[in-house]
Amino acid sequence: MGRLFGGDAALQYAWVSLRARIARVRSGELERGASAVEWVVISMIVVTIVAVVGYVISTALKNKANAVSTCIGGADGTTNGCGGGGGAGGGAGGAG
Repeated sequence: MGRLFGGDAALQYAWVSLRARIARVRSGELERGASAVEWVVISMIVVTIVAVVGYVISTALKNKANAVSTCIGGADGTTNGCGGGGGAGGGAGGAG
C-alpha cells in the first residue's frame, strides 16, 4: 500500500477509511441508522396527531365550560341562550 500513495500516511489513512466505509455499506450495517430515522419520523407524526387531537378536545371542553357557566349565571329564570324551558315544571308537557 505504501507504493500506491508514495508513503504519505494521510492518504493511506484516507484510503483505509474509505475501504472500511464501503465494506460497512455493503454489509448492511448502516441499515440500523435508517431504521432509527424511520422511528423518529413515525414518532414525530404520532406526536403531531396527538397534539392536534388534544387541541381539538381542549377547545371543545372550553366552549362547553363557557356555555355551562353562562347557563349557571342565568339561573334566575332567564334562559340566556341555554337550551331549556326554565321555570316550574321543566321542559316537556305541561298543562294543556
